[in-house]
Amino acid sequence: MRLGALEAGGTKMVCAIGDETGRIFEQVSIPTQTPDVTMPKLIEYFKERGVEALGVACFGPIELDRNSPQYGCITSTPKLAWRNYNIVGGLADALQCPIGFDTDVNGSVLGEVTFGQAKGKNCVIYLTIGTGVGGGIYIDGRLLHGMVHPEAGHVLIRKRSDDTYEGKCPYHKTCLEGMAAGPAIEERWGRKAAELADRTEVWDLEADYIAQALTGYILTLSPEMIILGGGVMHQEQLFPLIRQKVTQLLGGYVQAEELEDMERYIVPASLHDDQGIMGCLELARREIAG
Repeated sequence: MRLGALEAGGTKMVCAIGDETGRIFEQVSIPTQTPDVTMPKLIEYFKERGVEALGVACFGPIELDRNSPQYGCITSTPKLAWRNYNIVGGLADALQCPIGFDTDVNGSVLGEVTFGQAKGKNCVIYLTIGTGVGGGIYIDGRLLHGMVHPEAGHVLIRKRSDDTYEGKCPYHKTCLEGMAAGPAIEERWGRKAAELADRTEVWDLEADYIAQALTGYILTLSPEMIILGGGVMHQEQLFPLIRQKVTQLLGGYVQAEELEDMERYIVPASLHDDQGIMGCLELARREIAG
């Protein structure tokens, strides 16, 4: 199959051509501007390459209910030019091919369970921690949607007593994104995360908040693997701290083989930052397969 992949992000649109095995033949990046500017470029790229189907993993929130008149729309995004924009409809009308559609983080978890380290597992969480925090959840062969779709980055966490920062999220202040995303790190400490690599107090606090969230996910969803991606997680010193703190927070309550080897349970992404694009290829394949 000749499949298209579109990882639609708030700052860039990554377009690629590949096949059902996850092979990527070519890949380009187009800046995310307004729909009037960006969409014609996306359409031209895929039209010229004659794809059989297109998989789209999109920034959100988005409407995933196929019975809704808003299906395929980007809904209440802070990127006002894209609010209530029907991205699936626009692409389908122009390309006349099946369009698979889901959130950007669901695309990433689908890439990992189809082609990466999570292959064969029934319940996997992919959490990206960067400019924002988002979570993709795969359960029993399906991506979790539910009422809307998971907003795992906005779970509320307990603020540590020595942290005077009020929180960055305009909706919840002290949710995970408000306390642990890249902009929160920069505002709290006055420097970007990449410039704070040698500050142990920064990463101890960061690991504390991430571990709180992961403990909640473990107790509610019982995942067989948790994958952490995004720019903040390029600080590899976070992983042992997070694993240690999750173990402490669980307090021995959950007994499972996976938790006995935390280095293989809470892990970095495995597909060289292509997990999102590879997930899009699988979205396209699934759309053809029905």
